[in-house]
Amino acid sequence: MQGVSAGQSWCELETTPMAERRACRSRATNHLSMTAACNTTGMPSRGLAISLFSGAGGLDLGVEAAGFEVAAAVEVNEDAADTMEKNFRGLHSGVVRRDIFEVPTKELLRSAGLRGREHPDLLIGGPPCTPFSKSGFWLEWKRAGLDPDASLLQAYTRILAEAKPRAFILENVYALTYDNKASAPAFRRLLTEIDEAGYNFTWRVLNAADYGVPQSRPRLFIIGARKRSKQPELPEPTHGGSWERRTTGTTDRPHVTTSEAMAGLVTTPEPSEQVRGKWGHLLPEIPPGENYLHFTAERGHKDPIFDWRSRYWSFLLKLDPNRPAPTIQAQPGPNVGPFHWENRRLRIPELRRLFTYPDDFTFAGRRNSVQAQIGNSVPPLLAHRVATSVADLLL
Repeated sequence: MQGVSAGQSWCELETTPMAERRACRSRATNHLSMTAACNTTGMPSRGLAISLFSGAGGLDLGVEAAGFEVAAAVEVNEDAADTMEKNFRGLHSGVVRRDIFEVPTKELLRSAGLRGREHPDLLIGGPPCTPFSKSGFWLEWKRAGLDPDASLLQAYTRILAEAKPRAFILENVYALTYDNKASAPAFRRLLTEIDEAGYNFTWRVLNAADYGVPQSRPRLFIIGARKRSKQPELPEPTHGGSWERRTTGTTDRPHVTTSEAMAGLVTTPEPSEQVRGKWGHLLPEIPPGENYLHFTAERGHKDPIFDWRSRYWSFLLKLDPNRPAPTIQAQPGPNVGPFHWENRRLRIPELRRLFTYPDDFTFAGRRNSVQAQIGNSVPPLLAHRVATSVADLLL
């Protein structure tokens, strides 16, 4: 398999005993940042990170793989917070399980074990993307920019300005960059607030498939560092191929396919994996890589069922084993794919692989909650590529 799959060395994150971590911090108390802190993973620590809107920890996992230590996290969803605590035992005092608007920055710094004038090395987070997600733009009030959750971006920039990390990583949906009433004012305000907080920055939409993830998943990344310091650059693609009728990435290595990602994976059936409802019986007739358009006159079907482009692209969409998966959603409807080429819903171990989580990464909660946690997360391998670019700057 090309690229990095779950279970390989980049995501095998060793944990350091808490006493050792605290001893390392105590040896670094004369520094304004925690760059001098150490770990026992064999890699010199790149510094201490604070995580906002942590979710299940996909971004955090990549950041730790790049050598940082995630010492504090804020996540209001109970299942996601439980997932974080199951997998990130280096957290200094557990996940802060409160609305981020109710968490003073000083309290968050104390949760990370920082005292006095100490600052974190890295601030990371992906404010919930509902107000700007492409899938939500069919709602007129969202298109008009009337979603109150848009202010979560300001929660991030408030903590950025007050915590004063050496660098930051902010991730969001790429629709935030759209030039429309919902996105354009919010994006301009976000970039202005980052500048006013004292940071230079760069931003770009990255397709996860171009970085070895077996999923075509475009995400906006903004990274930056304090003004008058060396500025990080977003990583160049490591893989390439076709996406939405155009070529992306590099010609050095092809995109990782779904069959490559799931090679050797042994799974057991899940109770709700059969696709039912009004249209579920149509799925077996759809070829791999195709969707409901198979049943249109334009595709030559002898008994057309659907009008051309009358549904979402993901409606009855089936994985192609020879291509990366399309974007996997957090809360898909009953007939929304991608579905497995075996005509069923994807199982949790398969979702782990398609997002590049380690096979032994454990999620808390019921099946629907786990799907939401995974579908809302940053693929750890993509996060690792971005965080490594920032880590190289802080050495």
